[in-house]
Amino acid sequence: MRVIAVGTRMPGWVDEACEDYRRRLRPPWRLTLTELPAVRRADGADAAARARLAEGRQILAQLSERERVVPLDEQGNELSTAELAAWLRAQQASGVELTFIIGGADGLDAAVLARGERRWSLSRLTLPHGLARVLLMEQLYRAASLLGGHPYHRA
Repeated sequence: MRVIAVGTRMPGWVDEACEDYRRRLRPPWRLTLTELPAVRRADGADAAARARLAEGRQILAQLSERERVVPLDEQGNELSTAELAAWLRAQQASGVELTFIIGGADGLDAAVLARGERRWSLSRLTLPHGLARVLLMEQLYRAASLLGGHPYHRA
C-alpha cells in the first residue's frame, strides 16, 4: 500500500506517528509514504482551482496503470474498521497495488478523483492534513492487524 500526500512540512508528531504505524506493519502488508510539495497559491479568483490542477498533475504523474487509487474526499463513503479490513482482504486477494491519496489545502482535482476506484471519507469532520495522514495510516494498520488476528483491534 502507498499513501501519496500533498504537503512536505508536517509537524514532528505527524512524521513520528506515521513512521510508527508504517514500521509496525508486518508482511504481507507494507506501507510507504510519498510526499509531494504543495503548490504555492497565487492571488486571484481561480487560485484554488489552479492549485488543485497543478497538484493533481503531480499526483497523476506518480501513478502507474496497475495501481488501484483511493482518493480521500469529504464526499466519499465512510467505512468502519471492519468494513475497511474486509475491503483490504479482497484487494489483497486480487493482487492489486493500493494507493491512497490525500490532497492539498484546496482538495483534489477532478482528474484525480476520476482516477480513483472509490472515494473514501475518513470523517464528516474537517481534519487538518497532518491529522488526516496519521488517521489514515493508523486505520490501515488497524485493519491489517484485524486481518492478522492481532489483539490491537478491539471490535
